[in-house]
Amino acid sequence: MNKITVILVPYDFSDAAKAGFRYAVNFAGHRPGIHLRVRFIMDEGSADALSSAFEELTKGLSKAFRAKISWTSLIPGSVRDLIEKSKAETTDMIIMGTSGSGDPQVTTKTSEMVLSAECPVLVVPMGAQEEFTLSKIALVLGPNEIDDPALLTTLLDVSRSCGARVTVLTIENEPGTYGYSPEEERNEHLLEYYLESFYSHHAYIRNDDVVQGIFDYVDKHEIDMVAILPRKHAREGTPSEGRLTRILTLQSKTPLLAIEH
Repeated sequence: MNKITVILVPYDFSDAAKAGFRYAVNFAGHRPGIHLRVRFIMDEGSADALSSAFEELTKGLSKAFRAKISWTSLIPGSVRDLIEKSKAETTDMIIMGTSGSGDPQVTTKTSEMVLSAECPVLVVPMGAQEEFTLSKIALVLGPNEIDDPALLTTLLDVSRSCGARVTVLTIENEPGTYGYSPEEERNEHLLEYYLESFYSHHAYIRNDDVVQGIFDYVDKHEIDMVAILPRKHAREGTPSEGRLTRILTLQSKTPLLAIEH
């Protein structure tokens, strides 16, 4: 995918959903080529009631809002149904809010969506900063070679649309020489090629705890968004069970972009 044009925004009327909607409006509202599709998810509801809800939801949009916005519904709704709908409608990205969880073993609807969706999912924590800012992105990479470099075009589109610079972050959690392997050298060439001038630099941080290392770096450098390339559906090598992606989805206080196949 070279350009994000259709963004699905699941909305179940929770505080987390409201946070996701606000972020989606700020993220894409200034771009006339974007179509935000609000998907109301309820156990029951009439078309008239949902139409009124949509009017209430969008009445506060400023005159600067230039994207197209519409609504549809999924009654009753499930993560599986939402994923199937997003595939049928050629969704380029999903933006959804989350209340998160302190339990790294729990599976929430958001973490299930991130691990199962076949398009990028941008997760917005409820505690994320209200004032929209996107100038610093940290892309988390391990020492393995990037499975599908074309996925970086999504990150390029996000960076270009907001003028954000991308720092690549690798946590050194095992003994070894980082940054000099053939795989990492190929990654550097791919990053420079696909991210163009928006690629800043590659940071290597020593920390036995990968998650804590990521969060420490994000806090110290005031990162606005964390990006990750999940290996759940890796084309080469052994796919992971998505543990790091799930934990970041549950515990990150910074918006998380999971770029998937």
